[in-house]
Amino acid sequence: MSRVRSLSTRLRDYRTAVGNLGVWQAVFYKYQKVRSRYRRKGQHHVLFSKYSRFPLTFRSCTSDLDAFSQIFVAREYRCLDDLRQASLIIDCGANVGYASAYFLNRFPDVHVVAIEPDKENFDLLMKNLAPYERRCRAVRSAIWSRNTDLVFSEAPFGDQREWSRTVRETGRNEEPAISATTIGSLFRDSGFDRITVLKIDIEGSEVEVFSASEYKDWMRYVDNLVIELHGSECRAAFLNAIATENFSLSRCDELTVCRRQR
Repeated sequence: MSRVRSLSTRLRDYRTAVGNLGVWQAVFYKYQKVRSRYRRKGQHHVLFSKYSRFPLTFRSCTSDLDAFSQIFVAREYRCLDDLRQASLIIDCGANVGYASAYFLNRFPDVHVVAIEPDKENFDLLMKNLAPYERRCRAVRSAIWSRNTDLVFSEAPFGDQREWSRTVRETGRNEEPAISATTIGSLFRDSGFDRITVLKIDIEGSEVEVFSASEYKDWMRYVDNLVIELHGSECRAAFLNAIATENFSLSRCDELTVCRRQR
């Protein structure tokens, strides 16, 4: 019986991949998943999706394949399928650029600001978003509640893979690794008057962002907010921050989805 269920699950997963990637793209995706297990960690390979005009690069034996699967196979951002157009999307915690690439293909006229702190992730992000350089601004930084200096945290978080890098403020006599930025400053620098979609996946830093008052400067300009909340403290800070906003809330896989009501 377990073998039957396992086969049924595999067939369902393959049908999903075919539907959301395309037939030959799904076959190639399955091939790359198997092939990458036997490759040296960090080697670059490509994947394809009908939702991306250009190929996307991933690193073998990293979290990249899982990130690709979330965005292009499971289509985690299908919760925004009803949006017909978008002007500005801010991608906080952009990892290697897959969500930004998805949005850039989904909305032909959109401008995306992609923020990622980790250097190796950011380097691959730059490669994946290079075809869209006129419509995309990439920023190597970490989202915080104020402009300050940060270091990468040594504390275990998530599965401790490449998509789970966390930051904290520098301690006394510590050399900063990266400068923080705020959503408010990114919005002001964009030149747009609204944020069509604010995507946030910042590995626990949301408690810092939404526990301070800086969010009050920009929250009212956000039309759609999709966020992955990491733990009860983050959820409580976020729900308190949006309590007075006219958002409808729903869930889509791991995302909390906030849609502004007119």
